Amino acid sequence: MLDFFRNHQRLMMFMLVLVILPGLGFVGIQGFRGFFDESTNVASVNGHKITRVEYDDAMRQQLDRARQMLGAQFDMKAFDTPERRREMLDGMIEQRVLADETQRLHLTASDEAVRRALLADPVISSLKNPDGSIDLDRYKQLLAMQGMTPDQYDERVRYSLSMQQLPASIQASSFTSKTLAQHLTELAEQQREVQGIAFHPRDYAAQIQPTDAQLQAYYDAHRNDFATPATATIQYIVMSPAALSASAQPSDADLKKYYDDNIAHFRTEGEVRASHILIAAPKDASAADKAKAKQKAEELLAQVKAHPDQFAQIAQQNSQDPGSAAKGGDLGYFGRGMIAGGQAFDDAVFALKKDEISGIVQTDFGFHIVKVTDVKPAVTKPFDEVKDQIAGELKTQLAAKAFTDNSEGFTSLVYEKAKSLQPAADKYKLQVQTATVTPQPDPKLPPDSPLNNAKFLAAVFASDSVSAHNNTQAIDVGGNTLIAAHVTDYKPAAVPAFDVVKDAVRQKVIAVQSNEAAHKDGAAKLAEFEKSKTTAGFSSPLKVSRNDSQGVPPAALSAIYKADAQKLPAYVGVDLGDDGYAIYRVNQVVAAAPADPQRLAAAQQQIAQIDAQSQSEAFVKALRERSKVKYYGSLDSSAQTGDQ
Repeated sequence: MLDFFRNHQRLMMFMLVLVILPGLGFVGIQGFRGFFDESTNVASVNGHKITRVEYDDAMRQQLDRARQMLGAQFDMKAFDTPERRREMLDGMIEQRVLADETQRLHLTASDEAVRRALLADPVISSLKNPDGSIDLDRYKQLLAMQGMTPDQYDERVRYSLSMQQLPASIQASSFTSKTLAQHLTELAEQQREVQGIAFHPRDYAAQIQPTDAQLQAYYDAHRNDFATPATATIQYIVMSPAALSASAQPSDADLKKYYDDNIAHFRTEGEVRASHILIAAPKDASAADKAKAKQKAEELLAQVKAHPDQFAQIAQQNSQDPGSAAKGGDLGYFGRGMIAGGQAFDDAVFALKKDEISGIVQTDFGFHIVKVTDVKPAVTKPFDEVKDQIAGELKTQLAAKAFTDNSEGFTSLVYEKAKSLQPAADKYKLQVQTATVTPQPDPKLPPDSPLNNAKFLAAVFASDSVSAHNNTQAIDVGGNTLIAAHVTDYKPAAVPAFDVVKDAVRQKVIAVQSNEAAHKDGAAKLAEFEKSKTTAGFSSPLKVSRNDSQGVPPAALSAIYKADAQKLPAYVGVDLGDDGYAIYRVNQVVAAAPADPQRLAAAQQQIAQIDAQSQSEAFVKALRERSKVKYYGSLDSSAQTGDQ
């Protein structure tokens, strides 16, 4: 075979072209190169690659969650750091390690476990029909909007449940003794009586008069602190199902067809209100017992036939159904299949009219006598009443389909007509909007704003966008949303001249020197207090504990509890950073009261949970140590690689 290759090289090259070139049509030159280019990956675990796309998506989702939780307080710089990026990657590696171990042990979840998990999902639960079944059509539509089929989603849930088994088994086996729980509870609730004195920088600000030379020196050393960020004024268009919904207008014929095809969705099944008398005779009862029960039921039937107005009293005195006997046998309103009596019970009840009484009805529970006290007939909402509702549902479906059908064309048109977004806006009836952005997300924008997407901002500030003035690519920001931009004006980052920011520099220098003065004064006072043991100048005594700091800063609380309880009173100085300096006088230790049984049990459970978490982390760490983990460069796309 190898001789054939060597002797027919031209023929083999032609055959390779036939194989490779069509493949490039599907994955593209860049995608084909990605099979060999490790720069498309950030790490691998036992040969399984973690791609940069997967990592970027996970990082974006984490930032979106943080932005949603913190709102205006969200600071991109505090979250998007090298340390947090590495933590994110380590978390993904640990998930991959755990997945490999789950697979090695052949762990899986049963169909019943998957079914319970699905029904516990509030979104899926909201799709229930009046009879308790799931509306499969709406369920499929919901998943289709996320690019999944029911089978694919089932497998995702099964995978998630399987992954939870190992950590769950570790946590379930965790145990903490009452003695340890009591000891830790007493330590947590132990109080220390303290008095404090603070040295705030603001109290020293009026004394600080920096010279021009000091201001100039600070400016020279911290020029970048006063830099204005790069800005880009952009035009942008967003393609999403919501953006396309305006042009997705179903016709009246479409609405009527949907109504006719889904008439069951608009129908409220009939209900009855009924009372019953039960003479119990389980299906495993002997023939003699069943005969005796039936005879008793026939006697009661004769009574209620003779005195139908006394049905409730007779039921109260004789019915053997503990749930309804006290209420005169009343079962409330119910539809078919809602009462446990089965088909025989439903057939008998729904054949009766209001105030009619049945004959003897036999079920697996025994013999029933039923009286219908009210009837609610089945009702179908007329088309005109639900027309607007149908229009909304169809509009959503049509918009989602339009997005799926047109997203590729939108992407191509934005690229091909690189000098303007107007052709794409005109073709897909999208609004061209304007904004001014910086390389960092704007915390004032809504958490889900595509303008805050990291990939989008990187594309806006790429050389091709700001220098060549070409459209950005259509960036997928998640949630079935594509965004493309065109830079109309660009201002690079710049450091203003000293004279422009002199006032800002002055405020910075005053803040720094005020803080230094507060720290210096505080340290000197601490030395004096340690000699004199005085309480002069301190606040009133305050009792703090590890569980209740009474407003004492965490750093100070830590220092207070490090003071030697055998050498009181003790003085501790605390560096509060930009908030200055504080001194605390620790007067005495107040032992905690013994924990009551309920509080001790709660503490025991909490400590066990902490211990379980620690054991789970140790288990995953051990799995990682015996796995082959490889990093492909740093998270900012540097070229280094390394094995672990």
